[in-house]
Amino acid sequence: MIILALTGSIGMGKSTTAAMFRDLGVPVHDADATVHALYSGRAVPVIEALFPGSTHDGVVDRVELSRRVLGNTEALKRLEAAVHPMVREAEIAFLDAARAGGADLVVLDIPLLFENGGEKRVDGVVVVTAAPEEQRRRVLARPGMTAEKFESILARQTPDAQKREKADFLVLTDDGMEAARTRVAEIVDAVRSGRWKPDGRPVPSGSAPK
Repeated sequence: MIILALTGSIGMGKSTTAAMFRDLGVPVHDADATVHALYSGRAVPVIEALFPGSTHDGVVDRVELSRRVLGNTEALKRLEAAVHPMVREAEIAFLDAARAGGADLVVLDIPLLFENGGEKRVDGVVVVTAAPEEQRRRVLARPGMTAEKFESILARQTPDAQKREKADFLVLTDDGMEAARTRVAEIVDAVRSGRWKPDGRPVPSGSAPK
């Protein structure tokens, strides 16, 4: 079974790209969705103990928690040390189930892949990318987003240029979703047909972003 990681900075279109893999029958594990589930379940008492008053009615108040950890490196490290092992457990369970089901290819959707060394446990990496000005336009159009918050998030993420250098495959989303969908189909075909294998050979990685 080939394990591909899917990653990309905020506003690049990673979640939409993950859906494209699912549409082609590729099982996808969503780390963000796992965190959301944990924030209304198993992680709630742990987070409340770390950050008293950050949960209400058995659910993590994500706005309040974000206020506590954004820009606070030490607080963020404590949060990640508590939550990341739980996310990893869910990921392992997903992989075990995929193998048992005979899957030939799976995708792990991991936003902070390079930041946490996750690339070491996968066979290849797909990076979703777009031009910086397009990224900024998309992110600032989100409700509640500010330029300050955007910059704070970017500061936590590996720069897009570095991600592209480390990628086995690129998916460019500023050329439109249909072009991205075609690219995803090419990646799946390359892996499933054996034209790409995780053995260090040159791989089809798309063109550089504009």
